[in-house]
Amino acid sequence: MNTSKKVSKKASKDKYFVYMLLCARNQIYTGITTNVERRYAQHVAGKGARFTRSAPPQKILFIEPTKNRSSALKREVEIKKLSRNKKLELVQE
Repeated sequence: MNTSKKVSKKASKDKYFVYMLLCARNQIYTGITTNVERRYAQHVAGKGARFTRSAPPQKILFIEPTKNRSSALKREVEIKKLSRNKKLELVQE
């Protein structure tokens, strides 16, 4: 049996989250993951996105659950298009 098919089927059933991090120089990073704590630890360890390697994360600002990867990616794009003030308003909700 091909194990890569098993992994992809399992991954499609995982719950995805959109998250925002407050990073160095007061910058905000937005991403998606199935496990926010694990992904945050990767960012802190310098094994995350290129952005967070140059601006290390300080804390998690926002977590929003989504029903699947597709909706998480769409929501990530929506959030990335927001102004900084709108992102901070989203955090306050």
